Amino acid sequence: MTGPAAPALRFEGVEVRFGPRVALHGIDLDVPPGQVVGLVGPNGSGKTTLLRVALGFTPPDAGRAELFGEGVDRLRPIERARRVAWVPQEEAPRDDVRLREYVLFGRYAHLRPLEPESAGDRQRARTALAEVGLADRADEGILALSGGERQRALLARAMVQEAPLLLLDEPTSHLDIGHQLDLLDRVRRLSRERGVTVVAALHDLNLAARYADRIVALSRGRVVADGPPAEVISAELLLRVWGVVADLQRDPRTGTPYLLPHRLVTGGAPGAVAGTGPVHVIAGGGAGGPYLRALTEAGCRVTTGALNLLDSDAEAAEGLGIPTALEMPFAPLGPEVRARLRELLAEARIIVVAPIAIGPSNLANLEEVVPFVAGRQVFFVPPRPGDPSDFTGGRAGRLYEELRARGAVPVGDPEELLARIAAGRARPAP
Repeated sequence: MTGPAAPALRFEGVEVRFGPRVALHGIDLDVPPGQVVGLVGPNGSGKTTLLRVALGFTPPDAGRAELFGEGVDRLRPIERARRVAWVPQEEAPRDDVRLREYVLFGRYAHLRPLEPESAGDRQRARTALAEVGLADRADEGILALSGGERQRALLARAMVQEAPLLLLDEPTSHLDIGHQLDLLDRVRRLSRERGVTVVAALHDLNLAARYADRIVALSRGRVVADGPPAEVISAELLLRVWGVVADLQRDPRTGTPYLLPHRLVTGGAPGAVAGTGPVHVIAGGGAGGPYLRALTEAGCRVTTGALNLLDSDAEAAEGLGIPTALEMPFAPLGPEVRARLRELLAEARIIVVAPIAIGPSNLANLEEVVPFVAGRQVFFVPPRPGDPSDFTGGRAGRLYEELRARGAVPVGDPEELLARIAAGRARPAP
């Protein structure tokens, strides 16, 4: 029964099959009225299929979909059209109708059979065309428009439909960056000013984070993340779902998260360790930088520290978005920083000691690692013979020997480290 508390859109245990392939696996999802939801996921993840279930175009093999408390399968087509408007990824018009007539198609759900459009309907069409920047093309045929202009015409048609729910499938796919921002600004305004609920399938995670109140990520027909953009958008999500390594940044003006993708993970040792972690790196003085970058590039989840502010490895970690235990510049590691270091070490599955110089101020890093060797993979780069990196009167050397005695494994460069991690990951658990 429809009521003020009914979700604008609800999926309950929705499953869809295409022959032997399962496109959607038991989707449960509620969209409250007035919310803007960004539906994200790779090609083939089920975004379009989920939207088509909501529209009644694809009946589910199991479960049900509801529009404002009514089952989609119980609503006549005209009743669905009064509740939900649809902007498909693309549409190929059969006739070269004038653009103003094409937009007026959106009013048919509000007209009786054979009833002509009113002056008010025509004014709505003119207003919608002006709002999407196509007022000067109103008398041209729809086939004369470019792909991007036709996408804006589809939005205008949906706007005059005046449905309380708007579904969009890749609405920005044919638009340049300026028109992408313009279209999504208009969609957002529809929600804010008219209370329209919006669910938009988007490929661009950064656009989704910028415009959506909530991100729902699909992968292989399942919901793998759901929540506010600040909680959902992450380098780990991009790696896990898309197989892409990225850096997470924040817009300094709005705090909105955005991703800077820089490579696709494919095969080899780096690909074999994607998703591993947390890997905690004991770094300092620039010696840890190559290991931090290599592990991040390979898709590992990385932490580091304890480091002093202004240390070059601390700056590298900040640039890579790596959580770090930090101490004041040139100060020995205090109790609070050591406690934070112990937290990071306790969370780590793998610990790496980079070839750092050890002095009285950072000796505590090695001291804190020793108790964590049991039950974890621990790798260290041993000091080379004659390398004057121990400024502790031999105490650091004794700690290295204790690490080795407890089972820590010596390694060389970052490539060897990645190969060792990959080999340990591939080895069956005892």
